[in-house]
Amino acid sequence: MIRSRTLILIAGLILASNGSSFGQGKSEGDTVRALELKWTESYKQRSIDILSSLLADEFVITVEDGNVYSKAGYISHTADSKVRVDVAEMSDLKVRVHGNTAIVTGAYHEKGVSEGKPYEYRDRLTDVWIKSAGKWQVLASHYSVPFKQ
Repeated sequence: MIRSRTLILIAGLILASNGSSFGQGKSEGDTVRALELKWTESYKQRSIDILSSLLADEFVITVEDGNVYSKAGYISHTADSKVRVDVAEMSDLKVRVHGNTAIVTGAYHEKGVSEGKPYEYRDRLTDVWIKSAGKWQVLASHYSVPFKQ
């Protein structure tokens, strides 16, 4: 009886120690969430090299006013010296991973100055990330101003 309890205890300790190592790794959802935040900070800081690496070549974004930009157009907009982004923050992020595709939804707040005039957006967003050759990149993004009655 004592021997079987000892064996059960040892087996439990082995399983517990192996199980704890599984929780230490970053999940794909955590990776995409971190990249989403990196993208936001890179946009705010005008870090074009980082932005370029995060955006797929086929990237397309639809912004609040309905304009649609390709990767080149978005990077050109980001580099515009007539725009200064003071606040760029995300909240309520939810990441859903399905194989090599991740869908991110959430809220976005941006505040700054464009051509000498202050602006502020409070949006909802949907971003589509794809994983190709072991690397996550954003493929499509849509920002819209919530409709309030």
